[in-house]
Parts: sequence; C-alpha cells; structure tokens
Amino acid sequence: MKRTKSIQEAYELLAECRLCPRRCGVQRLDDEEGFCGIGLEVKVSSAGPHFGEEPELVGHGGSGTIFLTGCNLGCLFCQNSELSHLHLGNAMVIDDIVTLMVSLQQAECHNINFVTPTHVTPQIMESIDRAREVGLTVPIVYNCGGYESLETLRLLEGFVEVFMPDLKFMDSAAAFALAQAEDYPQVATAAVREMHRQVGDLEVDECGVATRGLLVRHLVMPGGAAGTDEAMRFLAQEISTETYVNIMDQYRPCYRAGEIAGIDRPTRRAEHAAALQIARDYDLHRGF
Repeated sequence: MKRTKSIQEAYELLAECRLCPRRCGVQRLDDEEGFCGIGLEVKVSSAGPHFGEEPELVGHGGSGTIFLTGCNLGCLFCQNSELSHLHLGNAMVIDDIVTLMVSLQQAECHNINFVTPTHVTPQIMESIDRAREVGLTVPIVYNCGGYESLETLRLLEGFVEVFMPDLKFMDSAAAFALAQAEDYPQVATAAVREMHRQVGDLEVDECGVATRGLLVRHLVMPGGAAGTDEAMRFLAQEISTETYVNIMDQYRPCYRAGEIAGIDRPTRRAEHAAALQIARDYDLHRGF
C-alpha cells in the first residue's frame, strides 16, 4: 500500500534516528535500538477498554488503550517500568495494530488511545491511515510523555484528534536528574504549543466525551519537584485558561525512586491541594 507523504517522511526520521529530541542517530530502519530500546518493530504490552482514564475519554464504553513498550524518557520513578525500561511486550506488524484498533471500536470504545507512542510514531501513523481506510472513525488519542520533536509533531497533523501530553518538569536540573532529559522543560513547552495549534482546547460531545483538543497531565511530586507553579502559569498564560489539565495525586516511589532523597515518599495530600489552588489562582478551571 502506498504511504502518504507524511508517513513516508516520518519513516525517514528513523534512519539515523531523529524521531524524538534525543536524536540518537541509530539506524532503526535496520532494527538498531536507540535510547527507547526499540528498533523497527512495534511492541504492544496490552490493549483493551480502559476505565481509569479521564472521564472525558472513558464515557460509557471506555478508552480503547493500546499500551506500547519502550519510552524516550528515563524516568527513575516510572510506574510502568516493565514496559518503559524492561521492554516487555509482543511484537506486532501494522496489520496487527489495525486489527486491534478496529476491534476496540467494535467494542464501543470512544477513542483509540496510544500510550507512549513517541518512539514508534511512523508505525502508528501508518496504522491510523490503514484503519481509517477500513472504517475506523473514533478519535485518536496521542498519550505521551511530552518529550516530543516539533519535526515529528508537525507530521502528525491530521492523524490525531486528541493530544494528551504529560507536563512533567519545569526545571532542567530536576529533568536531568529524574528523567535524563535536561532540555525537557523547553522541549515539552514547545510541544504543547504545537499540539494546541493543531487541535485547540478540548472539545466534548453532548455526552461529555472528548472529540478533539488538548488535555494535559501534570503529576504532583514530593517537594515541588515537578514545578507546578511554573507549569500552571505556562498553561494559563501561554496556552489558554481553557486548557483541560489533570493534576494527578497518584505519585508513589516506583522503580528506582526509593533510592533518591526527596522523591522517596508519596505525595502528601496537602501538596496536591496546594497544586489545585495554584491552578485556580491562574484561572485554570477545566479538569483537575
């Protein structure tokens, strides 16, 4: 099947890989593995209706999540380290992914939610294109860590209806120490701007289910490590006070977080409450 120009250009980024901001330079078209731990093959850990996402994604039928293996971030507190760091999953070709997508729509899921897709964006784009040819109509959710290349994001225009990035850190030192990504604040804020340019503020249908737009996740971390004040200021003043933001309270010391002073404990209730108030003080009012 002939690939569209955007899909072909995305695959070309895998040669001397520059798909994400790390720009590893490995030959992923020859199945060499980069920082993400993935070569050319896509690995899927699990797929199915998921009811633990934001209400606007879940509705009555659930979000059709496809959990992908590998990650371009190195978060030491990762809650899915078996997937991100240990790369557990089953290799799938494009036809397999298309079948998954269509089956999730047939199961009455409201969307197809690709979890951690950054490092396999070309394959995801091709899967979306083929699935739409055989009748996929539900929105595509790009559920990512926020560490995205603008070059890649621009190729995604028209393929994704809902962008759902994390906004993890607003301090370069914290981003380097905790995720091996010193440039994360600059990269992620630029990425959020581009995502908002493409899809705008979150839109929902008459049942309150998301059809298009930006949804941002921000995990509150112990001791203010996530830079909540700066994150909320950025969203309100540089994106939109209509930005839907999920200010999450479920941080706990997973993976190697127990080795690191300051993040070796769960977030306290008072810290989460303070984060909510910060958002309100910046006139953010959707989500939380």
